[in-house]
Amino acid sequence: MRTAAPEDIAPEDTAARVALWRALHLRADATPPVFTDEIGVQLLDPEDDRWQRPDMDPNLTRPMRAGIVARARAIEDLLVEHLALGVDQYVILGAGLDTFAQRRPDLAATLTIYEVDRPGPQEWKRRRLDELEFDAAPRARSVPVDFEHDSWWDRLVAAGFDPERPAFVASAGVTMYLTEDANTATLRRLATLAPGSALVTTFMLPLELVGPDEQRLRRFAEDGARTTGTPFITFYTPETIVAAAEAAGFPTARHLSARELTARYFADRTDGLEPAESEQILVAST
Repeated sequence: MRTAAPEDIAPEDTAARVALWRALHLRADATPPVFTDEIGVQLLDPEDDRWQRPDMDPNLTRPMRAGIVARARAIEDLLVEHLALGVDQYVILGAGLDTFAQRRPDLAATLTIYEVDRPGPQEWKRRRLDELEFDAAPRARSVPVDFEHDSWWDRLVAAGFDPERPAFVASAGVTMYLTEDANTATLRRLATLAPGSALVTTFMLPLELVGPDEQRLRRFAEDGARTTGTPFITFYTPETIVAAAEAAGFPTARHLSARELTARYFADRTDGLEPAESEQILVAST
């Protein structure tokens, strides 16, 4: 993987894994792809031996890889629905190696995109986009935040975000790394968004709610996250996260299950690919 320059910090291993799994979906799984993203792997430019690690094993990672592409597809489909309703602000909390602005210039041209993440990885990503000569997305804005010391909301508003206008907010693969109090504070803040706004966020089921085969995969994933200093610490059932969103002030909240994603995006596949149950989706609207 491309090393960091002195002034920036390479993305966390979890963000890199998501980008590589998206690429592995195109390499290892049958067509048609559920989601297409080859830009993330171009940014990383991984060494050949990176593909030999256990977390890149095409068979071992199938359900988790399917879950990553399923959530990405669902988020973008929901975004398109809200674009049709007139939403023109898109906030990506924990942007990591998100490549929406580069992959979908047709949609990016109609949106102001706010990518919220730590300063180091954002600078790393900007440098790599420049090196690869990707055209700058004219309405994409980096919002660098030191989450330990800064208010991400204040930084977002300072970057031009208008809380009086509807917005679409996505936060994928984040809630499990935060405390329950931090997740509740985020829900409360986002519940104050203008009417017509929506939040789409993923959450992790408690281990005992998934089957034995998936429990083994989960332990593998959790061990890896703990080793890299980003342990999973917060889990929700569908009922508890919907209740948390409603208690935070969202008028409507619903759960989008792995089973629904399977029916929507994986029906009639020749390879039997389908997402793991562990990570599921909350959709909350103002």
